[in-house]
Amino acid sequence: MTSGRIMRELSQRWLGVRLALAGRVHQYPEILALRRFLSAFRIDALIDVGANEGQYAMQARRDAGFAGHIFSFEPNPDVFAVLERNAARDAKWHVFNMALSDFDGSVTFNIMAANQFSSIAKPSERLDPIFTERNRVERTVEAPCRRLDGMLDELLGPHGLTRPFLKMDTQGHDRSVCEGAGERLCEMIGVQSELAVRPQYDGASDYQDMIAYLEAKGLIPNAFFANNKGHFPLLVEMDGVFLRADLARDGATSA
Repeated sequence: MTSGRIMRELSQRWLGVRLALAGRVHQYPEILALRRFLSAFRIDALIDVGANEGQYAMQARRDAGFAGHIFSFEPNPDVFAVLERNAARDAKWHVFNMALSDFDGSVTFNIMAANQFSSIAKPSERLDPIFTERNRVERTVEAPCRRLDGMLDELLGPHGLTRPFLKMDTQGHDRSVCEGAGERLCEMIGVQSELAVRPQYDGASDYQDMIAYLEAKGLIPNAFFANNKGHFPLLVEMDGVFLRADLARDGATSA
């Protein structure tokens, strides 16, 4: 075993220990997959749509070792205030109090009883019982909304970035974000999407439709992991990481 391989193994084991001590061991597969993807494909820009308080961005920094620029979007003004504070000391972390979708303008944003469920989409009438109280509209706000294809040059150009990764956690609205990227979706080296096995939002694509949609856009599966700790025995949703198909044909990496 080479010294580089030994160091990778030790690093992965230490990551597992840290996550276990923090009660986050269920996140190990996702973080390990993200760490490998961001490194192997030299990602220099992370577009974080549906950022909430910045949990994913902080995970990418602290656990996945991502050192590039992060662009986080969060429409909820109260949650955005926390996001802004979390990003304040990181010169490469840029935050935007807006939604991304398939149009430019403004949108009615639903703020749920548990803010991590907030969405442009409305809750389904057939919610799983565990979500009935949390995924309930408490109030709405009007939020600015942009298409990603019209913003991409504004985000990447000033920093000379060329290898973006799109992460979405928009509670039933991921497909609209992709459609708002238009033809420029193919510029993403990778995409991470929340995939609903049991959709909790009206009109949301289920996991089969979303996987087929991304594959039709030239993005093929790289990794899947469950994203519903505590909801055993049912799989409610999972996260999927997708890679641009032409890069997969370049061959496997040992990273």
